Amino acid sequence: MMQQDAAPIIETGRYDIADYADELAKAPNNHTVGTTLWFANDHIRVFEIRLEPGDRGAFHIHDKTYFWTVIEPGRGRQRLTDGTFTVRDYRLGDTKYLVHSAESSLIHDLENIGHTTLRFVTVELLDGAAPSVS
Repeated sequence: MMQQDAAPIIETGRYDIADYADELAKAPNNHTVGTTLWFANDHIRVFEIRLEPGDRGAFHIHDKTYFWTVIEPGRGRQRLTDGTFTVRDYRLGDTKYLVHSAESSLIHDLENIGHTTLRFVTVELLDGAAPSVS
């Protein structure tokens, strides 16, 4: 079974950005999009994101096209810079492809608010132009 997109949002809300002001100020220069860099060359960077229950990955920037795939399911909360958050139940195999650039970047964090280890593989494409998806 091929899944085309991430799990649906199960909760939304707001948070106080002042609680993360220092981290948000550093985020435009934080290109560490995972907990472990598994591989890198001139074309791609491959990260593992491994968050134990209660762990949170810091605010970071995505300014390149990338995709992620869930390899251990769980529940995560993602905060955005506008003071909003979303909660999703990530399922094994959920995959999302996102096109970003310096002009259309994304800054966010990710927190494991579930009871299991939450793991993703994230692949960042460094070559510039995004390949077409059919």
